[in-house]
Amino acid sequence: NLLISRVRSAIESKDLDLAIQLLDSIVEFKPEYVEGWNQRATVHYMKKDYTRALADLAQVLKREPRHFGALFGIGVIMQEFGDDRRALEVYRRALELDPHMKRVPDLVKTLSEKVEGRDI
Repeated sequence: NLLISRVRSAIESKDLDLAIQLLDSIVEFKPEYVEGWNQRATVHYMKKDYTRALADLAQVLKREPRHFGALFGIGVIMQEFGDDRRALEVYRRALELDPHMKRVPDLVKTLSEKVEGRDI
């Protein structure tokens, strides 16, 4: 908890390198702690290091396959890569797990029309 509070402080003060160092320690010390991986994925995303963010999100899902936040994160990154089909897939999976996610129904609708087309 102490390290996570320091991570939050580092993020708030925009010291993302320090946040990564702290999160590296957390996942090394306690690799089963899913939120350590998830937070590190978020910071990698903030640094625009999408490859590392995706790797950490994969670790989250390996430990907790129903982690809808990780699925959402993958969807966001896939959209940034221009892979709308993959983004749509993971957004739909996230919605199956948590039908009350904000923004995701609108994203699914928009991407469905873009990827699959509109009904006649």
